[in-house]
Amino acid sequence: MAPEGPVPGFQIGPLEELRGRVPEGILERFNRVDFHTLTLISEGRGEHTVDFVTYECVPGTLLWVRPGQVQRFGPRGKVKGTHLRFAPAFPPPFPGSESLLASWRGNVSQQVTDVSLDSLAREYARLEPSHEILRHLLTAVLLDVDRLPRPASESRGHNDTYARFCAALEDSYATDHRVDQYASRLGYTVRTLTRACQAASGRTAKEVIDDRIALQAQRLLAHTEQPISVIARTLGFAETTNFSKFFTRISGVVPGDFRVVHGRGAV
Repeated sequence: MAPEGPVPGFQIGPLEELRGRVPEGILERFNRVDFHTLTLISEGRGEHTVDFVTYECVPGTLLWVRPGQVQRFGPRGKVKGTHLRFAPAFPPPFPGSESLLASWRGNVSQQVTDVSLDSLAREYARLEPSHEILRHLLTAVLLDVDRLPRPASESRGHNDTYARFCAALEDSYATDHRVDQYASRLGYTVRTLTRACQAASGRTAKEVIDDRIALQAQRLLAHTEQPISVIARTLGFAETTNFSKFFTRISGVVPGDFRVVHGRGAV
C-alpha cells in the first residue's frame, strides 16, 4: 500500500503526527511495511525494532526501513522527529538507484549530522506541492545517505557477484534453497559464489540463503496469523516438521515459541 496524501506515493511529517493517527498498541506490535520509510530523530531517547533487531534512537539517528521488513515502534512520547514514507517507484531513476533502493541492501540505523529532510517537508507543506520537485529533492537526500561512512559490519564491501546473488535470492528464496541453483542461474561456479559471499558478508552462500529463508519465516510468524504449516509451504518446505527443524537450527527456538514472543498477541 502506497503512502496516502496530496502527493501519491509520498508523505512526510512529524513522527508524533503519525503516532497520533494510529490506535494505541498497533505500532507497538510488529507490522510489515510495503514502502520505504526514513525517520530522522530530533528529540528524546527511545528505541525502534526492525527485523527483530532493536536500535537505540537519539537525536541524529536516521532509521531507514525498507519494503518487506517488519518494524515495531517503542513507547509513545519518547522521541520526536521527521517521518518520511515513499513508494519504491517514487524516486526518479538515477545512477545506482536500483542498488541503493534494493530491499536486501542498507543499514537500518545510522547517526548523521549532515542529512536533512527539511527541504522535503517545506515543499510538501505548500498549498500545491510539486510531485517532480519532491522526487528530485528525495533523490538528493538518498544520495546524501548513500555517501555516509559505512559501519564496520559493511567494511568488507558489496561486490558485484554478491549483489547479483542477493537480488536473485530475493526473487527465489521461497523456491530455491540450494547454492548450485543460484550459481547455475547467474553463470558462476558454487565456489565463486561462496567466495563472493564470504568476502562481502563473512558468511558462506548457503548460510546467506538459510538466513534469508529464516528471516522471512520470522517475519510471517510475527506479523501474520498464518498457520505454521502454511508458512512452511510458502517457503518451499513440503513437510512442516522439516521446516520446524530448519527454523529451530537457524533461530535457536521452535516456530511456535517465536510467535508467542514476537507475534501479534505479544506486546
